[in-house]
Amino acid sequence: MTQKPSSCGPHASRPSRASSDSRTRTWTTRSATRSSVPSRQKSCFGHPLAPQALEDVKRVVCKNVEGGVRDNGLTLEGFLFLNTLFIQRGRHETTWTILRRFGYSDALELTADYLFPPLHVPPGCSTELSHRGYQFVQRVFEKHDRDRDGALSLVELQSLYSVFPVAPWVPELPRTVRTEAGQLPLHGYLCQWTLVTYLDVRSCLAHLGYLGYPTLCEQDSQAQAITVTRRKRLDQEKGQTQRSVLMCKVLGARGVGKSAFLRAFLGHHLGEAQELPADSPVHVIDTVQVNGQEKYLILCEMSADSLLAASPDTTCDVACLMFDGSDPRSFAHCISVYKRHYMDGQTPCLFVSSKADLPEGVPPAGLSPAEFCRRHRLPPPTPFSCVGPAQPHTDVFARLATMATFPHLVHTELHPTPVWLKGVLVAVGAAMAAVLSVSLYRVLVKSR
Repeated sequence: MTQKPSSCGPHASRPSRASSDSRTRTWTTRSATRSSVPSRQKSCFGHPLAPQALEDVKRVVCKNVEGGVRDNGLTLEGFLFLNTLFIQRGRHETTWTILRRFGYSDALELTADYLFPPLHVPPGCSTELSHRGYQFVQRVFEKHDRDRDGALSLVELQSLYSVFPVAPWVPELPRTVRTEAGQLPLHGYLCQWTLVTYLDVRSCLAHLGYLGYPTLCEQDSQAQAITVTRRKRLDQEKGQTQRSVLMCKVLGARGVGKSAFLRAFLGHHLGEAQELPADSPVHVIDTVQVNGQEKYLILCEMSADSLLAASPDTTCDVACLMFDGSDPRSFAHCISVYKRHYMDGQTPCLFVSSKADLPEGVPPAGLSPAEFCRRHRLPPPTPFSCVGPAQPHTDVFARLATMATFPHLVHTELHPTPVWLKGVLVAVGAAMAAVLSVSLYRVLVKSR
């Protein structure tokens, strides 16, 4: 075992005060507090501690550290004393073995191999937290919710962030997920984890690593907290997606109300939206119900300028093409976007007529929005407004999520089978069944 000579001494198991405080807290929080000696012994050294040796360890700790053993496990104070004792007796390799087992380098920093374990995400697939991953991050929430009010205050968030080198989410939280009176409730907390996992799984792996997922969940790496979905092409072939997280791109010309649409998704009406910071987020996330199942829906606002790029990323599960209902000329921009990126029919599209509280504008020469949608076998434009003290209309968000979940039903719902044709089909089916029955009866009689 490689030793680090500069770390030998009474306090070699801990970084010096000049080292990063976050690294110290990370080690003690992730691996030491009330640790189970037998399980940690086997995890670090490959074999359990003999019963008598275990009792000797606990007796030494109890003798020298008040409160060093509690509930048959070592407390933080007992753990640090034990490692100090190892080093004072020249058993530096014991402490270094423990540190390396939990991902630390000679510099007492978590290694890249630990923070970023291999995770293959093929093209057309997405990443989500697994059931075990959600359980873990919820336990972290409950640990830091000290007043048990179901929400994390700024102080409690800072406590959670103390194991990270840099606080990961604070600035954008109120504009990305639902918050309550400046606090982050469990629902918004889980939404934020879902968003990070979907958009930047590498950062998610690092976050889980700093929180000690492999150690606390006894897994090889935090990659086991991630689910990689099947390819989108297979979803299209099956006619249904298995994804729990759906991406919706919101596209439209300047001034049509895309930012207000995103804010409305989080429950803000127009007056509240004006009080929020001007630099609205690119993404917001919340949950919606689709046929009784909860889905996470991400709305991604794409600016008009971004669509002028050589190859803008318009890939998504459903596209929301927004125009100003009081200014039908803005619909021309939607037509251009649709024909350029979505006319192949692989992605469901919904046209949304914003500012529905204003008088409808006179359409210019050419197809009206309703007529354009009818000719292209698209759902008719959906009116939307977020003006007023009441909650904005939310049906449109559930509709977007439903279209993303069942893309093959979009055109079917637009062109339902006429009643007379249904009668003909039923009659034909009954006649075919009768003919088949007679034929089968004759075959059976002949065989006798």
